[in-house]
Amino acid sequence: MRVRHDDPARPIRLAPGQADIWAFVLFECLVFTSYFGVYMACRIRHPQLYLQSRALLDVRMGALNTIVLLLSSWSMARCLEAARSGDDRRALHNLVATAGFGSAFLVMKVVEWVEKAQEGIGLATDEFFAFYYFLTGIHFVHLLIGLVGLGVIGYQLAGPAPRSLAVVETGATYWHTVDLLWIAIFSFVYLLR
Repeated sequence: MRVRHDDPARPIRLAPGQADIWAFVLFECLVFTSYFGVYMACRIRHPQLYLQSRALLDVRMGALNTIVLLLSSWSMARCLEAARSGDDRRALHNLVATAGFGSAFLVMKVVEWVEKAQEGIGLATDEFFAFYYFLTGIHFVHLLIGLVGLGVIGYQLAGPAPRSLAVVETGATYWHTVDLLWIAIFSFVYLLR
């Protein structure tokens, strides 16, 4: 076990990870809430357009994306649990599973975009698809950033130096936030009638 323990004289933390991640999570939630607010305002103005365009999406693919990301959250939670118990090997195995699920999501998203492009549906098709590509694209970028974060955690878990549990907790918090944002995107874009 190579955990670097924090100073026992320090007060108990109320939230896992580094404090800055919670400011980031709050900021991201506010930003995405504004995106969803604009989406809903536009949707209210053109309900038929949104219903017709939404019908062109493959809800099964969106549901599969959601299942894959939920599995990634599960494996990330198992990674954190193992790291907290000092089992770096098990933590690393679960981290690799998380990265695998995240990568599978990205591949499926690219496949979905290519299929839409082959159908002649792009960013400029209509207002709904402008939102679709924007929201799924910005989520894609956030997931890529999350994969880089998983690489940092993996380096710490596999490296010889003592690691900070706060880094693992921070990465897990970010990962779960990105997954939560996808659930909102899936609900608003794929399911909302």
